[in-house]
Amino acid sequence: MGGGGGGAGGWGNSETTGGETMFRCTLRLRTAITSLFVLAGAGSAFAQAPFSLGGVTAAPGTLASLELKVPAGGGDQGTVIPVTVVNGSKRGPVLALIAGTHGVEYPPVLALQRVRGSIDPRTLAGTVVLVHMANMPSFLARTIYYGPKDGQNLNRVFPGRRDGTLSERIAFVITAEIIDRATHVIDIHCGDGNEWLRPYSYWVVTGAPPVVAASKDLALAFGLDHIVIDTERPSDPAASVYLANTAMTRGKPALTAESGGWSRTDEESIARVERGVAGILKHLGMRAEGPDPIAHPVWLGRNEVLRSGFTGLLYPMVEPGQTVAPGTLIARVTDFHGRLLEEIRAPFAGEVLYVVATPPITKGEPVGFVAERAAGPPSPPAAPARAGDR
Repeated sequence: MGGGGGGAGGWGNSETTGGETMFRCTLRLRTAITSLFVLAGAGSAFAQAPFSLGGVTAAPGTLASLELKVPAGGGDQGTVIPVTVVNGSKRGPVLALIAGTHGVEYPPVLALQRVRGSIDPRTLAGTVVLVHMANMPSFLARTIYYGPKDGQNLNRVFPGRRDGTLSERIAFVITAEIIDRATHVIDIHCGDGNEWLRPYSYWVVTGAPPVVAASKDLALAFGLDHIVIDTERPSDPAASVYLANTAMTRGKPALTAESGGWSRTDEESIARVERGVAGILKHLGMRAEGPDPIAHPVWLGRNEVLRSGFTGLLYPMVEPGQTVAPGTLIARVTDFHGRLLEEIRAPFAGEVLYVVATPPITKGEPVGFVAERAAGPPSPPAAPARAGDR
């Protein structure tokens, strides 16, 4: 009896029966298991996914090399676009870094070779897609401005066409495989083989306001101390013309940066691009370390590409970075017997951002680029201004 009585009272004063106790223990176990699944699910929501491109997959925390194929057409054999994918171990932005849009612009190409080895995929958040050579035909043929097969400027035919010229097909592949997959795009240039240039970036202000604002942040993060406020880029995604503008018309922040020129491979120009990429990675939260954004850049508003009215010999009279007054002589053009054909002068006061520094000149081609300092805080100018000719 005492044992029976003790059975009811042996659990203290609880009124819980043995069946109720078992039910509560089971419920607690189920709750614990459910919590583990919820936590695991939450963890997977932040885990990085594999990134596939061109038939190659980069697992999280790894790097992959590949070539995008541009198919043959129109009498040519097509070409390839060499790409590296650095896929981080954590989720984050997809940053496209593109070099070699023009074939004789060497510092961006060499800089991305270094960047490839400087990003650790094990600590990276997000994915970096490096296009090492956007315009392989022009690079191998060492052509300035234009592709050797079709005579087109790759940075004037975006978004390209699947069945177009070789340049148009290159643009189509870059648009479909790189720009459409990215969240942010940096098109890295320098002065072409004939251009002597001081470093600067373009901030395009013709897109949607949030994209324009985010693109301004990219320009500051890249860190070049002169930034051109570009008000003339098209807004039609089907006729975007320029590589970076193709991204912006698709709602993706983008930047065009310029460092180097004149077919040179100088360390300063290469390192400047490396520093810019490091600033972008830090700004986007893809890597903890990196330089801070530039605090007080020179904002450039009104700008104009000066063009030759004649074919002949060019004699530049100014240097990049030089301040000029209205009417300052920028260059002279003579015929092939030395007779003066024209004098090209600054249309307004400003700074020379680049000047063509080699003798050959063709009617309609750029001679130089002059830009005027913006009077106040950077904002889209009320009236259109002629944008630089990158």
